[in-house]
Amino acid sequence: MRFIFYQGLSLILFFTICCAACDQFCSTSYHFYIRHLCTLKLVQYLMSISSCLWFIHSFVFSLFLDIQPLFGCIITNPILTTYSTYFFYPFLYGPVQIAVAFLFSLLAFRNVRRIIRRQVPIIRRRSDQQMTAMILTRVLFFIILSLPYTIYRIYSINNPPPKSNQLQYTTGLFLQTNLNYLFSLNYQCSFYIFFAISSQYRHQVKYVLVKRCWQRWKNWYCIHQNRVIPLNIVSTISNNEPD
Repeated sequence: MRFIFYQGLSLILFFTICCAACDQFCSTSYHFYIRHLCTLKLVQYLMSISSCLWFIHSFVFSLFLDIQPLFGCIITNPILTTYSTYFFYPFLYGPVQIAVAFLFSLLAFRNVRRIIRRQVPIIRRRSDQQMTAMILTRVLFFIILSLPYTIYRIYSINNPPPKSNQLQYTTGLFLQTNLNYLFSLNYQCSFYIFFAISSQYRHQVKYVLVKRCWQRWKNWYCIHQNRVIPLNIVSTISNNEPD
């Protein structure tokens, strides 16, 4: 079950980064019809449909895996090995998606440099520049964190470490564990990358944390601390009157 969620969320992450790069290219394009090609409704449909497809794919993929105590779920089926080597890891989980994201992020960066020649408001220009820098940096980290893991997975599927050679087996296990940790940084690094690059993003985070969350918690705390109970003046006066 953990493998299904892990692989499904990884595929969603890869697809989301590619979509973000493509969307940034379209939104900064010089041509009018390309700028209006990616809409919010289209993105919602794509993400909903693709998320369902990725989880279905991960579920079917997990049915053909074998479980080992040290390595976890491994591929031993020859058909699944061929599928993983020539389609899954190159196209869905690695080089092709990385190349697509990198290509469109570079095209978006080129479009942003051309914005200076167009009559675009300064605020819009700065927003496009910051967003493009965020996407390009995120794609670069995506390449650094994902490509070593994908290459090693393709190699280890076709050349599994023999259990008879204890040193090679332990080295393979150590390398796979470290590359897994490196790959898992993809899930945490987006916030820190955007926070370090974009001043507008930092202002927005500050606004949400200070103005919204902190203020709401402060008001809630003060309301519960300062509870005022009204005094029943009529009953008190009647009790103090002489008989």
